[in-house]
Amino acid sequence: MTDLNTRASGAATGTGVWSRPRAVLPALCATQITSWGIVYYAFPVLNPEITAATGWSSTATTAAFSLALLVSGIAGIRVGRIIDHRGPRTVMTAGSAAGAASMVIVALAPNPAVFFAGWVLAGFAMAATFYQPAFAALTRWFAPDHVRALTIVTLAGGLASTVFAPLTAVLADHFTWRTTFLVLAGTLAVVTIPAHALALRAPWPPAMPAPADVASTPRDVVRSRPFLLLSLAFTLSSFAMFAVVVSLVPLLIERGYTTSQAAWVLGLGGAGQTLGRTLYAGLAQRTGTTTRTVVLIVLGALTTAAFAVVPGPYGLLIAVSVVAGVVRGNLTLLQATAITDRWGTTHYGRLSGILSAPAMTASALAPFAAALLAAPLGGTPQLFGVLAALALAAAVIATGTSIRKAVGA
Repeated sequence: MTDLNTRASGAATGTGVWSRPRAVLPALCATQITSWGIVYYAFPVLNPEITAATGWSSTATTAAFSLALLVSGIAGIRVGRIIDHRGPRTVMTAGSAAGAASMVIVALAPNPAVFFAGWVLAGFAMAATFYQPAFAALTRWFAPDHVRALTIVTLAGGLASTVFAPLTAVLADHFTWRTTFLVLAGTLAVVTIPAHALALRAPWPPAMPAPADVASTPRDVVRSRPFLLLSLAFTLSSFAMFAVVVSLVPLLIERGYTTSQAAWVLGLGGAGQTLGRTLYAGLAQRTGTTTRTVVLIVLGALTTAAFAVVPGPYGLLIAVSVVAGVVRGNLTLLQATAITDRWGTTHYGRLSGILSAPAMTASALAPFAAALLAAPLGGTPQLFGVLAALALAAAVIATGTSIRKAVGA
């Protein structure tokens, strides 16, 4: 046990046998920007051209993309378990290759069936390359100072839409959507495959000892009341958060604002999200785990309610959007650290994958559900009221996510 603790300490301090690999953090920053930018953010930009050029319905193409998110959530459980035991290098490198291949399949798809197949493969690539595997790698290599590393990577990931949405639009102005996807597939392969293969070669350190708690094995943790309540709280909160993001532009247009004005409100919310991520480390130092969880989800509910009841003026809507973005930025890191804060890093990848799967599913379903619910509820403002209530319910559920320490701990 002494040897284990010594080596774990080395992983945390950057000394000893398990010293931190220096290339990991910059490499993951680059690959998160590129992977999110190409596999996730390129599709919304290109979808109008895809439907116009092929005649496929927007409902069908969007369903294919949502299917990728569903596959990602399910596959993430297995990916997390692999990383716990073997480290991230093989799975993230393979995921990069799968991502590039999936974009090629999407680009060359002659019919919707092949298009769907490409996005199914993209779902596996998302599970192996997006935040969850990167978080697992950083949590093990950088513990106990992992919050700083997670913050840096999520800040980089937040730039993905800023970099690749305009780049995709420029490519689409000069090429067809198929050629654009092929160019992006090549970019993804050139940037992420060697970065993951070369930068993640360091020995995989043993996990830091878990805090003393009632549940000791992954199965015990997953079956425990705090874990089940945490999963439900994050699922409801994620559904509400993603539904708000996709429904914000329709809400503002419904209230008489132009598409450009609505887009600015949404975009400035993204800037708030980046700001929020810089604030999380300080918040984590000053608040308890459960308190922090409840407060952030409540703030998310309040900003959603503000959108529901505040029609203007325009400057006030921008301010609400920025605050909502700050909250979303913090919620991303809250979910990234939820397992470590309660159960340690020993089974982080597996537990994080299980925890995030329902939330990923809810996020994938949110755009469709929001569109279906708006009309029966009487309009988008009423939808936002329901979403605020869901978030408040999530906050109440989150009050039960504290773990009980074992006697003598």
